[in-house]
Amino acid sequence: MNVPTSKASAAISPATVNEPAAKPGKPAGGPEFSALAQASILIVDDEPGMRNFLVRTLGPHCKHVEEAADTDEASRKLDKSRFDVVILDNIMPGKNGVDWLAEQRTVGFFADAILITAYADLDTAIQALRAGAVDFVLKPFRSNQILNAVARCLDRVRLQRENYVLRYALRASSDRTFLRDNLIGESPAARSVRETIARVARLPTSILLTGESGTGKEVAARSIHSLSDRADKPFVPVNCAAIPPDMIEAELFGHIKGAFTGADSGREGLFLYAHGGTLFLDEIGELPLPMQSKLLRVLEDRRVRPVGSEREVPVDLRFIFATNADLQKQVEKGRFRADLYYRLNVMQIHLPLLKDRGDDVQELATIFMNKLSIQLGMPPVPIDSAVRAALASYDWPGNVRELRNLIERTLILGAFPDDFAGPRNDGQVATADSLADLERWHILSVLKETGGNREEAARRLGISRKTIDRKLALWNG
Repeated sequence: MNVPTSKASAAISPATVNEPAAKPGKPAGGPEFSALAQASILIVDDEPGMRNFLVRTLGPHCKHVEEAADTDEASRKLDKSRFDVVILDNIMPGKNGVDWLAEQRTVGFFADAILITAYADLDTAIQALRAGAVDFVLKPFRSNQILNAVARCLDRVRLQRENYVLRYALRASSDRTFLRDNLIGESPAARSVRETIARVARLPTSILLTGESGTGKEVAARSIHSLSDRADKPFVPVNCAAIPPDMIEAELFGHIKGAFTGADSGREGLFLYAHGGTLFLDEIGELPLPMQSKLLRVLEDRRVRPVGSEREVPVDLRFIFATNADLQKQVEKGRFRADLYYRLNVMQIHLPLLKDRGDDVQELATIFMNKLSIQLGMPPVPIDSAVRAALASYDWPGNVRELRNLIERTLILGAFPDDFAGPRNDGQVATADSLADLERWHILSVLKETGGNREEAARRLGISRKTIDRKLALWNG
C-alpha cells in the first residue's frame, strides 16, 4: 500500500512498490504488536487523501483512530480525549505541525508524536526534536513503515512507564517479596475477605480497605486488581505518607516543563501512568487537605490537570484506597474532608488482625520460612511445638509484617530468639508431651484470655463454638 501523492512529495521521492494489505492484528511484513490493539491514535493532516490512507492503515490494528483536518480541530480533540500517539503533518495552512506541537507541550500534552513530512532537511528535523517529536517519517512511505513507527512509540512509552512504576514501587514499600496476589489462610476471617473481594473485583466501584498496619491491605488490593477486568493493565501502588507534601501533587498529577524550580522537562504523573489500570492509594488519611480537594475532583470528573498545565487530561482508572486510621474520627477533627470520605467509602473491606485469624499464623509462618530461606540462601529453622504454641498465643501487634520479620530474623540467627521459645503473653512456656496436650493447653489459654467467653475464644482460634464445647466436655470427662 503506497501513501497518496503529497502536496510536497516532489521534494524527496524514494521508490515505493505496491504491497498487500496488512491483516488485522499484524502489520504487513512485520511481527505482531500487541500494543497496537489497545492504542488510541490521532491523525492531524489537512489533506483528506492522507488522512484516509492513515485511517485505513491504522484502523484494522488499533483500538481507536480519530482524524483532524487542522491544528485547531486537533486541539479540541485533545481537550476531550486521551491519545497514545499523534501522527502530525508538518506543512499545513495556518500553524505548521512543529509549532503546534511545541505549543501543546507547554499546556500539558505528554503523548508521543510522529512527524510526517516530505522535507528531510536538517533544520526541520532539529525543530521537530526540540518540539518533542519522537519519530520522523518521510513522505512517501509504506503502510508498514507507519505501523512500525507507531509500535515503536507504544513500546517505548510502555517500557518507560513500567520502569518508573517499578522503581517507585521499590521505593514505596519494602514488603512486597511474595504473597502479592493472594490472601493466605483458611480461617473464617480470611475466607470472608476473599469472598468479598471475589464479589467486588469485577465491578468499577472504588474500594476502601481498612485495618491495622501489617494486616495485608496491599495484598488485598493486588488481589482485587488481579481478579478484575483490568488485570493486564498497570497496578500502581502509592504510599501517600511516603511522599513529601510539597512533591505529592507533581508525583500524582505530573507536571509540564518549567512548572516549578527543577522541572527541566515535563512528565506524566502516577495518575496517568496507571491509565486503564488500578491506582492504589495507601495511607489515604495522610493526604494533605489541599490534595484531598484535588483528589475529590479527579474522582468526580475522571480528569487530571498536571502542575502548570492549562489542559485537563481524561483518565480511566479504578481506585482502591487504604488506611489504618479511623477516617470518620479524622472527619470529626477536621483533618479529612467529609465529602471525600463519603465519596471513597462506597465499599469498605476490613482486614482482620493476625491474632483473630486462628491457625493462619501457623500456615503463614511455614510459608515465610520456606520462601525466605530460599531468598536468603539459608536452611529453614524447624518450627517445633513450643514455638507453634508461642505463635498461637502471641498478640502480634505488628500483624503479618511482624511475623515475617520474626521469621527473617530467625533465619539470620539460625534459631528462634530465646524469648520466643514459648508463649510470651503470660511468661509461661508450653511443655507438652503430645499434640493433644499442646492443643488442650492452647485452647484453655485462649479461654483464660477471653474470661471464659467461648464465642470469642472460638473466633480467635478460627474454630467453631461447637468444637470448643466438645473438647471441654471430653477433658472434663
